[in-house]
Amino acid sequence: MIDLARYQDPREIQRVLNTAKTIAIVGLSNNELRASYFVGYYLKRHGYRVIPVNPRATEILGETSYPSLLDVPEPVDIVNVFRAPDALVEIAHQTVQIGAGALWCQFGVINPTGGQIAEDGGVTVIMDRCIKVEHARYVGRMHWLGFNTQRITSVRAGLQ
Repeated sequence: MIDLARYQDPREIQRVLNTAKTIAIVGLSNNELRASYFVGYYLKRHGYRVIPVNPRATEILGETSYPSLLDVPEPVDIVNVFRAPDALVEIAHQTVQIGAGALWCQFGVINPTGGQIAEDGGVTVIMDRCIKVEHARYVGRMHWLGFNTQRITSVRAGLQ
């Protein structure tokens, strides 16, 4: 059993988000209806340099798309993963190889081996968290959808 809490420390999440400038999104889709596209669009709109990593596309969000992390010609601060958990081991190896600062695994992308590979390579790992949701939470953008309560919930109190 994996202890996800070790990969979800709010201070580490905030540090990673506040120090990053360039985010490579592995599995970024050119389909506007996919979550990865919306996240990439959001991050780009909020000032991050977004680099698509998708071997099936040449351009996404107006940026050149690369077949793998090893093909990205510039330094990467965060590798954000929208792939199946089984792909995380290879992605973690590549993240270490390119010298990225953080490996960020979206909701459901949980692989303890991949996390350990990245950590052993000196990479900060955030796992089972959405980078867009966490950015909105800590940069104060949650008010777009309601009050900024510092937590996310679907519970409705009803009329009092």
